[in-house]
Order: sequence, then C-alpha cells, then structure tokens
Amino acid sequence: MTELRISRAARLLGVSDDTLRRWIDAGKLSAQRDSAGRAVVDGGDLARFLSDDARDHDDPVDRGSSARNRFVGIVTGVRSDPVMSQVEMRCGPHRVVSLMSTEAVRELGLDVGSLATASVKATTVIVETPSDTEVR
Repeated sequence: MTELRISRAARLLGVSDDTLRRWIDAGKLSAQRDSAGRAVVDGGDLARFLSDDARDHDDPVDRGSSARNRFVGIVTGVRSDPVMSQVEMRCGPHRVVSLMSTEAVRELGLDVGSLATASVKATTVIVETPSDTEVR
C-alpha cells in the first residue's frame, strides 16, 4: 500500500495542505496515521478521489472527441513566428505546452488569459515511479 503524507497528496491534487485537511475533516477523503504518527493518505483512496473528481468537472466546450486526456486550463504564454507558435497553458498544477501553426492560434483566438482545453492523444506514454524517498 502506498501512503502519501498530507503535503505530498496536496501537491498531487493541486491544493494546499489546509484544503486537503479540510476535505479529510469533511469526510471527502480518509487519512490514517503512519508508524511515526503522521497523517497519511492511502494511494488507492487518492486515486479514487481523483477519478471521481475528474468526472465532476465539465469541459467548457461540448464536443465529441476520441481523446480522453483532456486538461482544462488558462493560456499563460504564446510565442509566435510567421509560421509556428508555442502555446503554454497551466492546467491545475500542470504545465502543458503545444506547438501549432500561427494560423491556428489566430483562428482559435488564443491569447494569454484565454480558457482552453488541451487534448492529448499519444501513441506512447512513459510511466515512471518515484523512489521510496519521494513517495512520503
């Protein structure tokens, strides 16, 4: 069983430690004590919480798509030349960067502060696990 300390679980959720503690107090998520007496959250419980929470967030634009990895966020940067652009977004705690044509940036009206959804459909996804010292 993977146990995550409150601060680590809060970072994974993109919230403050205090917010996570309030959710635990409200019964939205459960916590236990580790052998040292510190509050920890079970990794499986955290995964279920994240899955349930993701279903509650609607995409701001209703559309059909086969991409299942969708990140709603705010455009934080646009760098363009006459042909290509780099669009940077902040989606919760994640930074997402997309390269696209400058024409597409203009057609989508992407500017710093725009609300957008990054849809990711990859043929290769690399999954890494933390070392034991990073988990806690």
